[in-house]
Amino acid sequence: MTSTPEYELSAAIWHKSSYSDGTGGDCLEVADGHPDLVPVRDSKQPEGPHVVFHARAWATFVAAL
Repeated sequence: MTSTPEYELSAAIWHKSSYSDGTGGDCLEVADGHPDLVPVRDSKQPEGPHVVFHARAWATFVAAL
């Protein structure tokens, strides 16, 4: 994981988890278009903080789920 200030995400296109049920529950969103990085945020707080993972670390995390 890395801090986000060095990454420009204001124009990012975010995608909600396919497991979201649409009732406002706990959901993550990720942004595409950032080579080797996976920006992640809480869909309930889109203007709130976000974290950026290296793609390999994110793939390892998702595979472990």
